[in-house]
Amino acid sequence: MELENEKLIVSSSPHIFTHEDTSYAMKQVIFALLPATLGGIYFFGIYSLIVIIVSVISSVLWEALALYIRRKPLTILKDYSAVVTGLLLALILPPNVPLWIPIIGTGVAILLAKQVFGGIGENFLNPALVGRAFLLSSYPQIMTSWVKPINGLGFMSNVSTATPLAIEKLKLAGYSLPSYWELFIGNRAGCIGETSVLLLLLGGLWLIYKNIIDWKIPVSFILTVFIVSFLVGKDPIFHILSGGLFLGAFFMATDWVTTPLTSKGRLIFGIGAGLFTIVIRFWGAYPEGVSYGILVMNALTPLIDNLVKPRRFGEVKK
Repeated sequence: MELENEKLIVSSSPHIFTHEDTSYAMKQVIFALLPATLGGIYFFGIYSLIVIIVSVISSVLWEALALYIRRKPLTILKDYSAVVTGLLLALILPPNVPLWIPIIGTGVAILLAKQVFGGIGENFLNPALVGRAFLLSSYPQIMTSWVKPINGLGFMSNVSTATPLAIEKLKLAGYSLPSYWELFIGNRAGCIGETSVLLLLLGGLWLIYKNIIDWKIPVSFILTVFIVSFLVGKDPIFHILSGGLFLGAFFMATDWVTTPLTSKGRLIFGIGAGLFTIVIRFWGAYPEGVSYGILVMNALTPLIDNLVKPRRFGEVKK
C-alpha cells in the first residue's frame, strides 16, 4: 500500500462529515421560495419579476463590493446567502416600487446589516428585514402604496387599493375585506411574495422536511398571533392569513444566525415575535408588525440564549 502522499489529519471531535453546508441550505431556501415567487409574479405581473431580478443582482454586487473592500476572496459568494437576501427583500416589497428601491434596500441589508459585522454568520439582525425597515422609514409613501392583483402575466397593475390589514385597522370606507379563501390563495393586495399563504406553507413545510428550519419558531409565532387575536376580540383566522405572517414566520424568523440555539429559546422567540406583531397591529401606528416583531426578537436572541442555556453536567447552580 502506497502511503507516501497520504496525510494523517488529527483534529478534535466531533468527526462528522456532511455535504449539507451553508450553500446547500441557501439553495434549499431558494427552492422553497420559488412557489411564492412565481405566485407573486402571477398575481402582480412581469414588473414584479424585474424587481426581483434587480434585487437579487444588486444584492450579489453589493456583497462582491464589500468582500473586495475587505480583501476577502470572492469565492465566498458561492454560499448563495446574498442571493437569498436579495430574493427575500424583493418579496417583502410592494409590487410597483421604483427599481432604485431594491438597490438601496439591498445595499443597506448587505453593507450595514451584514458585512459591517463581519459577514455571514456574524450579523445579529436579519439583513433583509433591516433593509425593509430602512426603506419603510425613509420612503413611507412608496413602501405603503399597494395595487390590486391582476392574476395573469400582464406587465403591472395600475389599480390602487389597500391591504386587508389596513382596511381592517383603519376602517377604510369603500373597501371590502377579502374572503378567507382569497387570503389563503393570495388574491389580495400586499408585498410581492407575502400574499399566498398556500404557496408559503408549501415552501415552509419543505424546509421543515429537509431539516433546514425548526418547526418551533413558525408554529409558536403563528399560534401566538392566533390566540392573542382571539383573546382581544379580533378575528384570529383573518389575522394569521393576512399580512406577511407566514413569510416572516417560515423564512425570516428561522434564520440560523439571528435566532436562539435551544428548543426552549426558539419557542420563546416565536411567542415574543407573535406578541410584538400583535401589539403593533392593534395598538401601533402601522397595520403590520411582523418585520419589527422579528427584528426585536433578533436583538433579544443573545439574552434568550443566556437565560435558557443548558447547565453543564456537574455544574453547581449559583
